[in-house]
Amino acid sequence: MQMRDIFVDGKTFVDAVPKRPVADIMKDYQRQKPSTNAALKAFALKNFVVPGVNDGPPTTVPVTKGASLQQHIKELWPHLTRPAVKSVKGGSALSLPEPFVVPGGRFREMYYWDSYFTMLGLKEDGQNTVMESTINDFVSLVERYGHIPNGTRSYYLSRSQPPFLYLMVGLSETTNDRVKARRLAAVKAEYAYMTSKARTVSMPDGSKLQHYWDARATPRDESYLEDVETAHKSGRPKAQVYRDLRAGAESGWDYSSRWFADGRSITTIDTTNIVPVDLNSLLYGMERSIAQGCREAADRACAQSFTKKADRRAKAINTYLWSSSQKRYGDWDVKKSAIRPGVTAATAFPLFVGLAPKSRVNDLAATIKAQLLAPGGLRTTTVKTGQQWDEPNGWAPLQWVAVEGLEKNGQHALAKTISDRFLTTVLAEYKRSGKLVEKYNIESQAGGGGGEYELQDGFGWSNGVTRALIEKYGMPTT
Repeated sequence: MQMRDIFVDGKTFVDAVPKRPVADIMKDYQRQKPSTNAALKAFALKNFVVPGVNDGPPTTVPVTKGASLQQHIKELWPHLTRPAVKSVKGGSALSLPEPFVVPGGRFREMYYWDSYFTMLGLKEDGQNTVMESTINDFVSLVERYGHIPNGTRSYYLSRSQPPFLYLMVGLSETTNDRVKARRLAAVKAEYAYMTSKARTVSMPDGSKLQHYWDARATPRDESYLEDVETAHKSGRPKAQVYRDLRAGAESGWDYSSRWFADGRSITTIDTTNIVPVDLNSLLYGMERSIAQGCREAADRACAQSFTKKADRRAKAINTYLWSSSQKRYGDWDVKKSAIRPGVTAATAFPLFVGLAPKSRVNDLAATIKAQLLAPGGLRTTTVKTGQQWDEPNGWAPLQWVAVEGLEKNGQHALAKTISDRFLTTVLAEYKRSGKLVEKYNIESQAGGGGGEYELQDGFGWSNGVTRALIEKYGMPTT
């Protein structure tokens, strides 16, 4: 099904649900041996409920004519909220005990790091019930699988995404000690997963930092054909290419010149060779959060242990992931024992989690302003590759990380400038199409492009960040 490109989107068939017992379907498949693409598609449609194809009429999101951007976002939440899920034998959807919010479009399930940025808007719009239930769903995933998968599909179970659970928990206003204890245990379990041996690198002085990873070294189920073609073109050992593609998907930046050895082509992807500044900044934040949770629970030994871990990580990040000549944070190339070239929006993560020394803040802010500030918001990178996490696209989560990081470190004017420019872009596209979309072209101030699939609307994290920025600064006046 995937190699013949039967459906336009490689994710379509892996989300399909069998209409009858899988063994019976496979028996008929072996007997019929549908040889043409038309016959294969007909067999699939006869035996599976295929999302967006034979699962009923397409759903449309009603738009209130003349609604403000803020009102439109509020009206979208019910359309992005899904009920509890019970897995079906032969289907890929994972069970979830409580309602949750999806990004939208082709993303029909709950996604990990997307959800934090979506929650920013849920909180501002008073959607606390679904925010809390979504956090509970993530905790249930850690309890069942030992980590939070990339998304709630079985084909995502071999990897995670940037670890934002501790920040989600930080948005909660619960005072229930049992709930807080359960969530702290989940964050600690996730920490153990994210710092496992397979994900750990020894830096030149022996300190330990982490990289992105995936437990499998095969083509991604949902992008099978694309991965096979990339591995073939690379001329490299296929298993390594598949592993690096999967690790790149775990980063959330799938895909970007950040992960390419030559800085240009996906065939040179080597994600597992890179110590990323965003991941390690988040792990520092997680260590500080666990220490605080342990202090509140009167677990002194735990609090001391995680405080020391955070201090060691901050020192390693500030030693190896900072370029004094270029005044930026970056990603460490393990093979070359050097920072990768090129400034990216990931440079703002040390500001976001509070580990950047005050002496570096002005220089870092100047770098962000000079190289990443675009007419419509914050650039992701300064390189055009055709990949979606490169120039000219800007992404809502990275706008938020930069704005919050700059604000926390006294760079109020630049933070507001980024917010104003991004909100102007979002508003321009909303006036043009009536939609909030997954990513934006922050040079032309319109919907973005590039990557493995069409531009998606919905869209959870754009809604959440837009709503939170409006609350923080208001809509720009010009």
